[in-house]
Amino acid sequence: MARKEQTGSDALPTLGVGMVGYAFMGAAHSQGWRTVGRVFDLPLRPALTAVCGRDAAAVRDAADRHGWAFAETDWRDLIARDDVQLVDICTPGDSHAEIAIAALAAGKHVLCEKPLANTVAEAEAMVEAADRARARGQIAMVGFNYRRVPAMAYARRLVAEGRLGALRHVRVTYLQDWLVDPDFPLTWRLERKHAGSGALGDLGAHIVDLAQYLAGERLVGVSALSETFVRERPLLAGASAGLSGAGAAPGTVGRGAVTVDDAAVFTGRLASGALATFEATRMAAGRKNALRLELNGEKGSLAFDLERLNELSFHDHTEAAASAGFRRILVTEPDHPYLEAWWPPGHAIGYEHTFAHQARDLVHAIASGTDPAPSFADGLQVQRVLAAVEESAEKNAVYTPVPD
Repeated sequence: MARKEQTGSDALPTLGVGMVGYAFMGAAHSQGWRTVGRVFDLPLRPALTAVCGRDAAAVRDAADRHGWAFAETDWRDLIARDDVQLVDICTPGDSHAEIAIAALAAGKHVLCEKPLANTVAEAEAMVEAADRARARGQIAMVGFNYRRVPAMAYARRLVAEGRLGALRHVRVTYLQDWLVDPDFPLTWRLERKHAGSGALGDLGAHIVDLAQYLAGERLVGVSALSETFVRERPLLAGASAGLSGAGAAPGTVGRGAVTVDDAAVFTGRLASGALATFEATRMAAGRKNALRLELNGEKGSLAFDLERLNELSFHDHTEAAASAGFRRILVTEPDHPYLEAWWPPGHAIGYEHTFAHQARDLVHAIASGTDPAPSFADGLQVQRVLAAVEESAEKNAVYTPVPD
């Protein structure tokens, strides 16, 4: 599945990577692919073979900036390349299923950004294609990069070792503020036909996956509310959404309807009976990328804040009350997950490192033929939770108390 390339006595087989999409997430994935082989000992050598986008000049510029050898303007041409063995999908959700299924049918490995798809039906079709491809030795993985934060991976280790005992509560919030301004323009992330959902799919997918990953069990029920606070936004020239005509800001051509949620809050129950609470919003003024979580168990608790990415808070409830309390663990030791390849203890790493870790794990899975984590089936399960949250939010009524 990988092409052999002789570069000396220590030559490795080359894994040609082709990436579809080159904006924010494409840049992050490029950083991971460009870095991973220079840091970790790998069984295959990732090569940044080709990147694809519809704008020829823009994709060529992205290829030059991020180190891709070739630029394509049609993803079908990228998939057809003999020097591409892995297709990395960093496009809006409405194209995930079509590209992934075609890539798998063409014999390629696939990495697909989260959420896996825009609908459960699309995700199911992707899992079916991945299952067929798995029988041929191909790997299909979904990109939940926050699993690869060393503190998160270490937290999972502590839970799996029983350090928290039976879980009682899981709390996760993901707060951003980039939509607070009502004159922020209508982008693809605000249109259901492209994004599938709003804060729920964009941020909620991450926190659902993290809650289940850390707990080591799945959600079995949810109850939800959601809201779209700004229902129309300015349309930039060339935008495809329908116009309302009135109130157009300078440089815009009218206003278009926002067709996704701005925020979602929901509760859940894990298979063990533990309770979970979730909040995802892009309307929390002052919060840029505030992902926070806490797990409470019978023997202890864990807490994490993405804005303090190298730290984990741990409370051991089996210690004497007089000296017990939350303690700060600086997750930079070489025996913490992924950190053996980076810097001396105490030297922090950042957000971009999670994509190198993701690439590392995927390359090892491809070389060894082992099942990836998270798989497309894991992505489908998250998609089913998101669909259940949407259904619950649509049905839930808000009751006003009767005045005294």
